[in-house]
Amino acid sequence: MGANISGKYNLGVLDLVPRLNGATAEQALQQSVTLAQRAETWGYSRYWTSEHHDMDELASASPEVLLAHIGARTNTIQLGSGAVLLPHYSPLKVAESFRLLAALYPGRMELGLGRAPGGGPHATMALSGNYLQHVSKLPESLAALTELLEDRYTYEEHPVTARPIPELPLSLWMLGTNVKSAEFAARFGMGYVFGQFMSDADGTEAVRRYREGFIPSAHRKEPEVMVAVSILCAETEEEALSWSREMTKNRGAGGEEVPRQPDIHTRTHPDTIAHDVDHASETEAQRHYTGTPLQIWEKLQQVSDKLGTNRLLVVTAGPDYERRLASYRLLAEA
Repeated sequence: MGANISGKYNLGVLDLVPRLNGATAEQALQQSVTLAQRAETWGYSRYWTSEHHDMDELASASPEVLLAHIGARTNTIQLGSGAVLLPHYSPLKVAESFRLLAALYPGRMELGLGRAPGGGPHATMALSGNYLQHVSKLPESLAALTELLEDRYTYEEHPVTARPIPELPLSLWMLGTNVKSAEFAARFGMGYVFGQFMSDADGTEAVRRYREGFIPSAHRKEPEVMVAVSILCAETEEEALSWSREMTKNRGAGGEEVPRQPDIHTRTHPDTIAHDVDHASETEAQRHYTGTPLQIWEKLQQVSDKLGTNRLLVVTAGPDYERRLASYRLLAEA
């Protein structure tokens, strides 16, 4: 099974840059560098990082800055944002920032976009004012961004170019948890990332809408789907459950982890799902997978088959950084 997995699946890392167990921001960021370097060694194809604002447990407000740092400390792994929250920003500034990254790290950059606020209401207003007004204009922003990345944008009938222009173009993706984001991805010819670990849905309808509505663009001729899943992997089922309970205990002590990974694990027969004392819901079971590498891969194969993609973006918090690394390593080794 291990050889089949390594040959069939395209694994990536999604790092929310959590401050685990009271770690400082500096420590969390250094752990992100370590994770990206190890992921590259273990054969992961991409490292993506997120954007959140005024969240004490996360140190990931500016993905483009962190990606520049990590790009200089890795060699081949793809680098991406999961996601830049476009309603907050000028499309020209986003295009310039990521084209600069694409020129620094040729052929490695992936620009993932999102439409969420990324923080509480006051942080959101402090960042860009009326968020609802901005998100209502997202189609116009997406159109402008794609035009900028295809060098056909004009302002008041005057050409405007996002510079520098890299020799190798960056890859453009839309992240989301529902059909709205899928429809945007299809309309503008982007790749689509379904965030299963944040969604109440299983993604089948969103992915169907995306594939059926896809319009080819200058940089992408066929629809491409990726799914973001949350896992916690250990050598034994008992150890995985123990790690998960420890995370629950840490949350109770005020050490909130993101994303929440309840004590749910999959057995050898993946239709059998055990619930912890908190009686986590079936939705949470769908969002998070806890168990041995074999148990996790059985669930990931189900997700892959259901959504028709071999591209998996994996997020795991872990009770501490050492075990977070172990979870990623075990999954890659299968």
